[in-house]
Amino acid sequence: MAKFRIQGGHKIHGTFLPKGNKNAILPMLASCLLTDEIITLKNIPLIEDVMVMLDLLKSIGVNVQRTDHTITLQASAINGTELNPALCARVRTSILLAGPLVARHGEAIIYPPGGDVIGRRRLDTHFHGLNALGVDIKIDESYHFKSPSLKGTEILLDEASVTATENILMAATLAAGKTIIYNAACEPHVQDLSNLLNAMGASIKGIGTNRIEVDGVESLHGAEHYVQPDYIEIGSFITAAVVTGGNLVIPNAGDRKILNIMQRTYARLGVQWEIDDKGTLNLHSQTDRIIQGDIGNETPKIEDGIWPAFPSDLMSVAIVLATQTKGTTLFFEKMFESRMYFVDHLMSMGANIIQCDPHRVVVVGPTKLSGNVLTSPDIRAGMAMLIAACCAEGESLINNAEVIDRGYESIEDRLNGLGAHMVREE
Repeated sequence: MAKFRIQGGHKIHGTFLPKGNKNAILPMLASCLLTDEIITLKNIPLIEDVMVMLDLLKSIGVNVQRTDHTITLQASAINGTELNPALCARVRTSILLAGPLVARHGEAIIYPPGGDVIGRRRLDTHFHGLNALGVDIKIDESYHFKSPSLKGTEILLDEASVTATENILMAATLAAGKTIIYNAACEPHVQDLSNLLNAMGASIKGIGTNRIEVDGVESLHGAEHYVQPDYIEIGSFITAAVVTGGNLVIPNAGDRKILNIMQRTYARLGVQWEIDDKGTLNLHSQTDRIIQGDIGNETPKIEDGIWPAFPSDLMSVAIVLATQTKGTTLFFEKMFESRMYFVDHLMSMGANIIQCDPHRVVVVGPTKLSGNVLTSPDIRAGMAMLIAACCAEGESLINNAEVIDRGYESIEDRLNGLGAHMVREE
């Protein structure tokens, strides 16, 4: 088990180059199964979850070639539709191979997926949507998807699940006729996947809305696509810089609309940035930050939700930011019932946090944090602990570092390059 040893009290500052969106690249990798031709993906984040997905694809015959942060995939010689159980158990997005496999090869056998334990993460929406397209599903120790052909239909998702939307969307591209998905997820990574599929010859309308219309086509072809920057990673590094008193310059920070939605919440936590005409985000050193209260100086509530609400994946780092900002904030985690459990670690470092219930915590700041021995329970909580350790006094040791590797590429090298003092210990 790897560990991170961090010496706190050093500013995070300099130029930060974001990698491609983790939540976009994983379904994009699955989409290569929809065609015989070559798919080229650029700006790939070299993270553990990507490597596991590539191993899954290679195990069923996909040809995978990588040069630096560019990957080419060709699924012209698939030799099976049953996935490796051990690999499925290592990544949540193994379920995303179901839709493409059954759409193009008529069958898929997938074992229960793994991923972060941040609450119940049901698969029912995947099953209901694929079943509506004509897929027969049998569930025992594995999930067996089978259909001789898919037929477009109208589907109302019982929840706006990102991965279920992506799975159904990919399958629908090769279904006969029209598919309309109501209550679809519209997160930026769903939009990026949709743009890739259209580049492959799909006919998808309503991108960025909760009503997606897909006209099925007989086949898809190869394409080249640049994965958009990961706004969750950008938000994480912004937080690290702010709480350590540093500044950042982020070239190619991505879609201005996405960053503006993020800033709506960060501004309430006393953080401002500017984006120039070239798309470079400039974050100046900001001390003496004050929580922006509601009208009448009421305690503000920061809550997550489906896009364009504040992303659940940024809640953990936002809580760390609040511990270093003057004022009181109520955080309401609506998406996952176990997301907030990591705050015990922040409290052990000296944070003034009241946990009201599994979904709500009250944070009073600023408080001086002290180094401690911590364990990363999930990707985003692990990054939040790293940030807390960077601004704490003294030394911290974070166990289970492999969890953080699943979502952030070469995190110790990139943070050290910006001024952090941390080492990996095996």
